[in-house]
Amino acid sequence: MSGTDVSVGPGPASAGGEPAVVPELRIGPVRVCPGVLLAPMEDITDAPFRAICRRLGAAIVYTEFVNADGLVRDDPSQPRRALRKLRFAPEERPIGVQLYGADPRSMARAAEMATAVEPDLIDVNCGCWVADVALRGAGAGLLRDPDAMRAVVASVVKATPLPVTAKTRLGWDADSIRILDVARMLEDVGIQGLTVHCRTRAQGNSGPVDYSWIERLRDVVDIPVVLNGGIASAADVLAAFRQTGCAGVMIGRGAVRHPWIFREAQALLAAGTCPAPPTLLERVDLCLAHLSLAVEHAGEHGALVSLRRHYSGYFRSLRGAAELRQELSQYQHLGALVERLRRLRTAALQESSTSGRT
Repeated sequence: MSGTDVSVGPGPASAGGEPAVVPELRIGPVRVCPGVLLAPMEDITDAPFRAICRRLGAAIVYTEFVNADGLVRDDPSQPRRALRKLRFAPEERPIGVQLYGADPRSMARAAEMATAVEPDLIDVNCGCWVADVALRGAGAGLLRDPDAMRAVVASVVKATPLPVTAKTRLGWDADSIRILDVARMLEDVGIQGLTVHCRTRAQGNSGPVDYSWIERLRDVVDIPVVLNGGIASAADVLAAFRQTGCAGVMIGRGAVRHPWIFREAQALLAAGTCPAPPTLLERVDLCLAHLSLAVEHAGEHGALVSLRRHYSGYFRSLRGAAELRQELSQYQHLGALVERLRRLRTAALQESSTSGRT
């Protein structure tokens, strides 16, 4: 086999046990069960990746972060990045558009523009910890100014007939955890669901998560509360439902590292066991499917760039995976990349015929 040699290594151990009893997640007319969701992630949850995750079992998917100010400034005749983020395909439903911003007027206008493309819901980003967002008063920056958060979220609720949800964090830092008050306030404003990343803004995406707040939130609001943060496996999804009674689990980086987490979580919740880890053939086929969708969505160059963010997830846990990821990321022409993946697929077919598993 030419190029980097790759073979299937040991996969994660299957979790076993009884099927889980999980509630139906209801956000306005959107009803899913179990509520295992793909988190909105900038530069990650574009249309191709959303479609892949829906195929694998994500119950609801979300767009990348849509900048309200940028969306309002966009020219529909020559759409730029913000307006392009609103595009989605029917097979992605149910889908939420996530908006962020600090100006209630821009957020209201952005909500109207998002409503026009008819997503299933609109989500307000009150949790992005990145400095360029939070230090400008948007995202997690709203946690430092509850009145501003109220105004921003209320402007969206008033501007659209669609269900509105919010995604936030426990607080700005460990000394200012105010999630219970925030949840009550947002419910009063009219949101129909709340996702909580169980870290503070100061933690970013590292450090311990504190899921105990989910149980406390369930005692103070009637809207569904979705847990987010630190979910890396199907077993984590099961534990989150069982230990907190959350209405749903939202997966971010865990889905990038292992897109099959949705399939595995669905199986574990339904039957108490996880399916076998994806074979090399399954991995290559999914990568090729993603590449095809990316070419349709962003053209050859855009596809080559975007797929570089996903090779790690598609080929994680395989022997020689690091070298393969590096090799695939260096391709500058679509034809050469496709040919390399097809050679890898041929090798996978040979391996599966030898092992008796496809």
